[in-house]
Amino acid sequence: MEDDIVIEISLLRFSYDTFAAVDGVDLTVRRGEIFALLGTNGAGKTTTLELVEGFRRPESGTVRVLGHDPARARSLLKPRMGMMLQHAGLIEELSVFETLKLWGSLTTRSDDVEELLDRIELVHRRDTRVEQLSGGEKRRLDFALAIYGRPELIVLDEPTTGLDPESRQRLWQTVERLRDSGSTILLTTHYLEEAESLADRVAIMHQGRISVAGTLPEVLGTRPSRITARVPASALERALPAFAGALKSTLDDTGALLVLETTALQEDLGALLRWAGDGGIELDRLTASQASLAEIFLTVGANR
Repeated sequence: MEDDIVIEISLLRFSYDTFAAVDGVDLTVRRGEIFALLGTNGAGKTTTLELVEGFRRPESGTVRVLGHDPARARSLLKPRMGMMLQHAGLIEELSVFETLKLWGSLTTRSDDVEELLDRIELVHRRDTRVEQLSGGEKRRLDFALAIYGRPELIVLDEPTTGLDPESRQRLWQTVERLRDSGSTILLTTHYLEEAESLADRVAIMHQGRISVAGTLPEVLGTRPSRITARVPASALERALPAFAGALKSTLDDTGALLVLETTALQEDLGALLRWAGDGGIELDRLTASQASLAEIFLTVGANR
């Protein structure tokens, strides 16, 4: 349904002189989801966000945000959107509390500043001037400005850069609570574990285009799963079962390392375990895992 679509991008293009930063992108972000837009530096992520935010006009194609052209309807969209840029223009002389109060006076959204300070874990820095904050604390303040008043759409460009692992985890929890309360979140990140932990759907950009997109299981399903195990030399006297996937084995003096790449993980793992069980064979260092998002990312990047 159209009411479920918050961002709709079709055949979007934008160039810097002769360099096509965004080259025919199609993308849909649905209401109430966390959508992660991934890609290497220069893939076109930030330019795509700037087009969504209305800071740039498309060279061709269309962008619709909450039913509007963001470049032409910024005054209509501003009350409904929160944005966290890679580099924010904080006023260094203001305190953390004064920054949030000033922001509240500039937006029609309302929020409890004291509760927001607690949410971003800056209560202890309430009266500290921005210039005295660490890089990670400034990033958390940027995040607070983006989520002030719980806007319908929150755009987060590299939100956890500069945060320590514990702070990053707590920010993830806040993002999930915002999604659960009805906000839609579009984020970019270089931390693939962040996308795996948070995103309902992901898209990987490469050279200005979307290379792969879908739910995390759909994206991971574009690459085979892997089963590995070491078996003793004596086990090789028995014929291995027929697997759905492709088996590679590396022999040495003590036995063999079996590596099976398969799109039928459960079926092939079951066949290997039955083979080992029937023959009394011990499978050493047995692992069975789906492809990782990092593997998908590297595969996309290798196709240059």
